[in-house]
Amino acid sequence: MKAFATLLDRLVLTPSRNGKLTLLVDYFRTTPDPDRGYGLAALAGTLDLKGIKPALLKELALERLDPVLFQYSYDYVGDLAETIALIWDGGAKERVAAESQPRLGEVVTRMNSLGRTEVRAAVRELLDHLDHSSRFAFLKLATGGLRIGVSARLAKQALSEMSGPAGEGRDVTEIETLWHGLAPPYQPLFAWLEGRAEKPVLATPAIFHSVMLANPVEAGDLDRLDPRDYAAEWKWDGIRVQISSFGATRKLYSRSGDDISGAFPDVIDAIGFEGVIDGELLVGGTARSNSATRSFSDLQQRLNRKTVNARLVQDYPAFVRAYDLLFEGDDDRRARTYLERRARLEDLIDRAPHDRFDLSPLVPFADWQELDALRLSPPDPVIEGVMIKRRDSAYQAGRLKGPWFKWKREPFNVDAVMMYAQRGHGKRSSYYSDFTFGVWAEGPDGEMLVPVGKAYFGFTDAELETLDKFVRDNTVERFGPVRAVRAEPGFGFVLEVAFEGINRSTRHKSGVAMRFPRIARLRPDKLPRDADRLSTLIALIDQRIDQRAGEAGEGPA
Repeated sequence: MKAFATLLDRLVLTPSRNGKLTLLVDYFRTTPDPDRGYGLAALAGTLDLKGIKPALLKELALERLDPVLFQYSYDYVGDLAETIALIWDGGAKERVAAESQPRLGEVVTRMNSLGRTEVRAAVRELLDHLDHSSRFAFLKLATGGLRIGVSARLAKQALSEMSGPAGEGRDVTEIETLWHGLAPPYQPLFAWLEGRAEKPVLATPAIFHSVMLANPVEAGDLDRLDPRDYAAEWKWDGIRVQISSFGATRKLYSRSGDDISGAFPDVIDAIGFEGVIDGELLVGGTARSNSATRSFSDLQQRLNRKTVNARLVQDYPAFVRAYDLLFEGDDDRRARTYLERRARLEDLIDRAPHDRFDLSPLVPFADWQELDALRLSPPDPVIEGVMIKRRDSAYQAGRLKGPWFKWKREPFNVDAVMMYAQRGHGKRSSYYSDFTFGVWAEGPDGEMLVPVGKAYFGFTDAELETLDKFVRDNTVERFGPVRAVRAEPGFGFVLEVAFEGINRSTRHKSGVAMRFPRIARLRPDKLPRDADRLSTLIALIDQRIDQRAGEAGEGPA
């Protein structure tokens, strides 16, 4: 544990990407198996300590600390793992812990071998024997979300560099290709990287393959590009998925590699081809069935479920709108050009006629001005913009600058009033950085604020200082870690909130739910009474419903 704990301490204190990369390369080169493999899994988010839940850790902490004092400590620190690591008293055992720290591999192996009734005592004993930094590292492993500024991609880049000098090591794309077919502690991967063994052979290609990502269009990006070199598709408001089908194995993966097959048996059962397809998972009807595609809120009815019943399948029929082909059978097509892959994909979809699949249509355009006009006035409200793809681009994992761009419609914007605030996590644990905001609605005694969303990004560090100070100076009530702030017609903090979409919701008091809200600007120049009304948001929803009904030939809703 000590080597991994030291790595975490150094990564937290190292702001630069290159500095973090150097630390990771050194850790992977000097740490033995299986410890480095479990450390890699922790950094990449693939490590699972079975049976150790945050509730259990909190219960153990409350055995040794007054509940009120613990809650105050948790509220101040803002992170459960860090709070427990700070307040835990190991007594005499802790003073000798540094001389006999268990190794990371030993800890992971033991914790995952415990029965349900053995976990509590084993975790308590381990916390007593670890020193402070190792205890914190273990607790972060157990609670997940290290929040140290290291992405899975950076960890894989470190693997590439540890395998040889810069530019001579294993290609990170090659590592990405193997990644989802291997499991912690990745010993065959390290043996190959160090030249001690052949490249691992995956049992089946029916695994998740890292996806190619697009960069958002920024000011001046398109000025340097020739529109004749690019093709365009609509950007649909669903979720990115990958279908992997070989023999009897059929899988549906999310963009992060999570297996979501159980929630979409209707899609799985309809697969009649072999290969790997990239596309968008949507709810409604495909172009073949000539019925309207439905909103993201409809798709959410089926997300985050292990299984679904027949009623959900019937009420929210899912389909995949395909837009790229990675494998055709066992033939890897990723090195081919975008247009070549699309031609093969079109043929594959045509040969597998089914209402669960269709092809993402191309959007004809002559220049960027014409495409911009199409982007701002799409033919379907479920379209959130356009994708721009270089015609000769290969399919490469990661977010390369140049081949693919995403150009979204301008987001909706409203002025809202800050109502509640909560501390952040990681480097933001000392700041109030998670904000709930509301708009005005008619109440029994006049207008009142109702919460309509929560946002925790979109502001600069300097703006965070301003927001945090306002919360501390204007707290009127506390609800555990949450603070209610002063919010009256003549006094409060107005935030300009941008969001990608909005739908009705029975789960929220206001009756509406925003999609991807973020704080666009601080508006200290406005008073809360000038913020938007709930009726404005509902009108946006009704406008979308009317638009969809008109396009379907049904008349206004």
